[in-house]
Amino acid sequence: MPSTDSHGTTPQPLDQPTADAVNAVYHLYDPPLWLVTAAETATPGSRRGGCIATFVARASIVRDRPRMVAGIARQHHTWRMIEASRRFAVYLLPESALDLVWRFGLATGRDVDKYADLADERTPLGSPRVDGPIAWLDCRVERSMTTGDRSVYVAQIPGGGALDANATPLTAGRLMQLAPADKRAELDRLYARDGGIDAAAI
Repeated sequence: MPSTDSHGTTPQPLDQPTADAVNAVYHLYDPPLWLVTAAETATPGSRRGGCIATFVARASIVRDRPRMVAGIARQHHTWRMIEASRRFAVYLLPESALDLVWRFGLATGRDVDKYADLADERTPLGSPRVDGPIAWLDCRVERSMTTGDRSVYVAQIPGGGALDANATPLTAGRLMQLAPADKRAELDRLYARDGGIDAAAI
């Protein structure tokens, strides 16, 4: 079902010049890549999900009440896990962690087990833990809203930390520079596919 704004109208596509102008704004900054993990339950052995996301950001400046916001596309297997458990973890990736991007970003958890050869290790809240990130945050969903193509979660952060403060975070633009030709072609294909799915959901 298409989303509507507060006035009950459905968003309409922009004309090409306006769309180009808006997208030029998006290209003025390069968002970091995050690995988002979640599990159906906190119990080891339950189904796990994970995806690569750029819509992840700090949502509060209150030092002792930290919060994050994350937008997860509703077609993702990981979205189903977050909806089931109302918990997830986010991992800031270094440029050396391309293997995690390929593992969690090029296939869907509906078709493959992305954790097939990984130990079932969990965060204190029960979300899947992975090796190799710069930092991690445990997230408990406080509020959520649906935007048509995504669910936007505001989450409390009961724990986390920096694991390698000297590493350079991997960004979306840097990923495309580092990706081999075959992986870049697949990323472009998936981006176009997901854009079509998102447009229909909006």
